[in-house]
Amino acid sequence: MTISATDPDWSRETPRGWWDPSRRLLRSIRRYQAAKGGLTRKAWALRHRFWTLITQAEIHLTQKIGGGLLLPHPNGIVLHPNAVIGPNCLIFQQVTLGTVPNRPGAPVLGGHVDVGAGAKILGPVTIGDHAVIGANAVVLRDVPPGATAIGIPARIVPGTAKKPPEGVES
Repeated sequence: MTISATDPDWSRETPRGWWDPSRRLLRSIRRYQAAKGGLTRKAWALRHRFWTLITQAEIHLTQKIGGGLLLPHPNGIVLHPNAVIGPNCLIFQQVTLGTVPNRPGAPVLGGHVDVGAGAKILGPVTIGDHAVIGANAVVLRDVPPGATAIGIPARIVPGTAKKPPEGVES
């Protein structure tokens, strides 16, 4: 099955039960952003705070997140408030999307980007659609669509940058 980089698969965010911390955290963010204000918004902010404590993930209530985000192990995830995440991304534990001194701007992840455990994506970098960031990689430069980046500092694995498969929008 090919995962789209443009059309969010909302079923990936549907909680599987009451104790589904990563999906409950995402739901609190989505509902907070959809609320018009007042007590409803405050209630979702409180739920967000609860699930933030449980998951130990720092994801801002106004974070720009495309639909279909998966956080299998959300502990230790830190997302800069200005970072943008495309649809159908996969982010593992201990990932940081942040900034660096003297380089203003935050990372932008395209659609269907997989980010391995412990990876750091820092500064005003763009990660292309269908890219893969290896575990513990430190990404300081743009990653083209379909490429795999590994290492410290991250380098593109030769031969991995490619066009998306036929029938898949990038």
